[in-house]
Amino acid sequence: MKITAPPAYIAFILNRLVSEGYESYVVGGSVRDAVMNRPVKDWDLATSAKPVEVASIFSETVLTGEKFGTVTVVLPECSVEVTTFRSEGEYNDGRHPDEVEFISSLNEDLSRRDFTINAMAESIEGELFDPFDGIEDIKNGIIRCVGGPNTRFSEDALRMFRALRFSAELGFCIETETLQAIYANTNLVYKISSERIRTELEKVLMSKRPEVAGEMIKIGLLSRFITTTGKSPAGLEKLCNLPQEPMLRWCAFCAILLKQNFISTATELLQGMHLDGKTLKTCLRALVIAKFPKNSTGIKILLSKNDAAVVRCAAAVSDVFSDTGEISSLTNAEEIISSGECYSLGELGVTGRDLLEIGHPPGRMLGETLSKLLEHVIKNPQDNKRDTLLSLMKASVDD
Repeated sequence: MKITAPPAYIAFILNRLVSEGYESYVVGGSVRDAVMNRPVKDWDLATSAKPVEVASIFSETVLTGEKFGTVTVVLPECSVEVTTFRSEGEYNDGRHPDEVEFISSLNEDLSRRDFTINAMAESIEGELFDPFDGIEDIKNGIIRCVGGPNTRFSEDALRMFRALRFSAELGFCIETETLQAIYANTNLVYKISSERIRTELEKVLMSKRPEVAGEMIKIGLLSRFITTTGKSPAGLEKLCNLPQEPMLRWCAFCAILLKQNFISTATELLQGMHLDGKTLKTCLRALVIAKFPKNSTGIKILLSKNDAAVVRCAAAVSDVFSDTGEISSLTNAEEIISSGECYSLGELGVTGRDLLEIGHPPGRMLGETLSKLLEHVIKNPQDNKRDTLLSLMKASVDD
């Protein structure tokens, strides 16, 4: 019985390579996810064929990483990366091997991979190769390095973050020797780009176990951005109650760190990790909203002064700090945002032109009048009609 059930286009590539006399397998995370009955998002293929040989077999290919043995096969359905079996030399930059040698041994190729659960392969016929007992570690819920963990982490320090990320996503524990090696190699994080660290941290924050981000802090993996180490902030598990939206979870994450003095400003953390400008500005604006309103009028007033994304982030922060654990503030905000009720000048039943046409003087007072009308409509949504608002404006002028 096959563990994996690859789509037709993956089977086509494997069969073509095999028919040409080359070993070819589904490998890595594809097999892991299939074993765990998780959706396979990315199909990883490995073959004994060298890059030039892969390119000669398929009608359209791109040598995307020829030095490292990767060829992209372009099919009508999508593009698929195929990588030649390889062994690797030293990793002097802590990320890329200095030398790559193409080999014909599947076992040797699997031996260079990071964790046992990612060091499995399956043929198109369904034959499973598991030389490092990845299946057993999946059954026991364990993250374990292939070979010596100090060696694996010195080759690519990002693997330390990946270990914790897999722990968060899969609910697995990190094996003792592997965890000890992570603690021992935290100095290597300075070889990793901020962007790569951010990607792994964001996946943790978006997982069902966001509190693992606290383990990253405790270990010292985030010491470039969060100087407090040796302990984990409380309450990160509450992030999983929020929708799986990066902006909401980043904002709530920062709020927790600020409240417990793990960081002095969110700006340094978010800028240091090179988050996009929109996320940065939205989170910073939301974090200065000290108290989220409990009633619809207050929420609409907040929406009249802020972008909806800012208000949603502020509501998420409020819910994370709620004793009930419910996401009531965010729910209330989203109901108002989707209701069609007026909370901005753009939705007001009258415009500045309407007021000018009935004789209202131009200038600063025009804006003040519109703001007063908006304030009235926020409290009395039924009055958001042109004739009603013009009558109100005339009455105020007469008074």
